[in-house]
Amino acid sequence: MPSPAVDDYLKTIYHHTEWQDDRITPSQLAAELGLAPSSVTEMVQKLAAQGLVTHRPYGPVALSADGERRAAAIIRRHRLIETWLVREFDYGWDEVHDEAEVLEHSISDRLLERIDERLGRPTHDPHGDAIPDAEGRVHREPFVLLAAAREGHAGRVLRVSDRDPALLRALVGVGVDVGRTVRVHDAGTVVVVDDSAPVALPEGAAQAVWLTA
Repeated sequence: MPSPAVDDYLKTIYHHTEWQDDRITPSQLAAELGLAPSSVTEMVQKLAAQGLVTHRPYGPVALSADGERRAAAIIRRHRLIETWLVREFDYGWDEVHDEAEVLEHSISDRLLERIDERLGRPTHDPHGDAIPDAEGRVHREPFVLLAAAREGHAGRVLRVSDRDPALLRALVGVGVDVGRTVRVHDAGTVVVVDDSAPVALPEGAAQAVWLTA
């Protein structure tokens, strides 16, 4: 049965391996959700009993095939709603996450399909995150985290983390947005955007921006 709490767990596990390969640990899951480790351990055991995750004591947590499908479905809802709010209601990309967190649990499948159709079946949300299709499939280009990109690397901005709204606003202020071409200088602290003059990035940007590899 639908459960916002279960969906939040599955989304967090799904998110963790979207842009890197290490599986999430229970302690990381607790930190991400802002919950006590004991509560997370209990829920992970319930999710495993439902066949939504795989987990061994003291080991990392991974989605099962059923868990992956359910996580992709709620991620699809969240990211379509974010895209809808930006395109149709002129929300900023720093404003949509919390709204989508509420709406993803309340709109019907019929309305979601109408939104998807109206938007032209988008494949990525305003932050560059892939929107799973109705079957849960996604397409991602090869990528590199800005902090790991070598000096001189040039790539298109694929994704910007939506975790920190203030950072999103600061990045817009220096011209860094999804789709921009960036050339890396000074270990990712200074970049050239679209062949303009070098700009210093706000603190935390190097860990929040992904480029084409």
